[in-house]
Amino acid sequence: MADTAGAGVRADTFDEATRNRLVETNGIDIITEAERTAKPRDLFWPWFAANVSVFGISYAAWIYNFGVSFVQGLIVAVIGIVASFALCGVIAIAGKRGSVPTMILSRAAFGVQGQKLPGIVSWFLSIGWETFLSIMAVLATATVFAKLGWDAGTGTKVAATIAVAALIVLASVAGYHTIMKMQSILTWVTGAVTILYVALTIPSIKMDAVMAMPSGSLQSVIGALVMVMTGFGLGWINIAADWSRYQKRDASGAAIVGWNTLGGALAPVLLVFFGLLLAASDKALMDGIPNDPIGTLATILPIWVLIPFWLTALLALISGAVLGIYSSGLTLLSLGLKIPRPAAALIDGVLLTAGTIYVVFFAENFLGPFQSFLLTLGVPMAAWAGILIADIALRKRDYDEASLFDARGRYGAVDWISVGTMVVASVIGWGLVINQFAEDAPWNNWQGYLLDFGFGGRDGGWAWSNIGVLLALVIGFVVTYIARRPVVARQEGRG
Repeated sequence: MADTAGAGVRADTFDEATRNRLVETNGIDIITEAERTAKPRDLFWPWFAANVSVFGISYAAWIYNFGVSFVQGLIVAVIGIVASFALCGVIAIAGKRGSVPTMILSRAAFGVQGQKLPGIVSWFLSIGWETFLSIMAVLATATVFAKLGWDAGTGTKVAATIAVAALIVLASVAGYHTIMKMQSILTWVTGAVTILYVALTIPSIKMDAVMAMPSGSLQSVIGALVMVMTGFGLGWINIAADWSRYQKRDASGAAIVGWNTLGGALAPVLLVFFGLLLAASDKALMDGIPNDPIGTLATILPIWVLIPFWLTALLALISGAVLGIYSSGLTLLSLGLKIPRPAAALIDGVLLTAGTIYVVFFAENFLGPFQSFLLTLGVPMAAWAGILIADIALRKRDYDEASLFDARGRYGAVDWISVGTMVVASVIGWGLVINQFAEDAPWNNWQGYLLDFGFGGRDGGWAWSNIGVLLALVIGFVVTYIARRPVVARQEGRG
């Protein structure tokens, strides 16, 4: 530890310089004590800005697709959103304890080299989801322009692709401090227009149609719950500590969890609640959302508000994509790529741009297979989350940060308990989920091989519950909490 005598002056000066720096120079290196000046409440802004989007309203249609009622859907939304972001908050505690990104902290559980297994899965998942957000932004642009009577053809899509990709790449290259400032501004802009959208579309709600939605089975409710958890908090869980590594060392863990959960869950709970009212009232809206979520929501707006709606929806999607691309760049570095962090973010930005161009302009049937691939990755990511949450719960001390970069250090090269747990939990989890895009992605129909053993087969009620995702998370947590307790004690010099 550095000498604290007189450190306050140096820390304040350094922090001011850091905050005004245009491009963050930190990558996966250890954040110095002088730079760790953030407070738990600062975590509210990036999480809120990334999730206060009308895109959240779209999830109501997907919830109803599981055959649940309005009340069931609301219960699922509240529990799934809050619980999943609370899990992100638990992992964010590790950032405070270790001063490095999530995937570097995960080395304490998997070993310095063993961490590459979840690291690769995390990188593909992050790139995939942020490309999906970019695609949604371009498709929404075309839909809104068409309703305005403007050109919505190739030229518009090309311009939208370039603009969206440029904003995402530039912000993610700039890094932490620029993103934090950007998110605090976007929060107010996107929040205001989202409130305007709700006010303008309230007359479209028909409570008789809402309350007439039929109730679903237990399996349907669980399926909707898993979808909500995966689409919200669990979709961010692999990057949760990236934003808390600048927290003060003495920051309250409970406060970190609380602000992380509040920032991530507040807007989605309200938006999905409104979406459940809106989607049940308009069948055309419910049917159109799966193919073009943002654009379909715009079709019920008056012409005069389409431009601010479109711009705000675009900014909200870009905001979410920026968080993902920034963190996927850090994950790329954690896998061993020896380049500066801005260059890693740029590489991921180029891949995002290429993926968006391919889907929007060339792929005839790619969105379904693309989503099928991402949902498949959700199973091993859930297993990883369970393992890391248990590892965090077992630890009594801060991480030995130097050992996170040394395979000969206390965390070792490979922790075979964690690696084996992730593999086994994933195999079991995949066996209890099905490919929800079977017609579009027949190559992914290998999943669900355990459903014939007491779960009613692939056509039974449990097939669409995707219980395998939750089971992978629980297996990862329970096995790790029991089997690695003595390992963690030895690592911390307590055994």
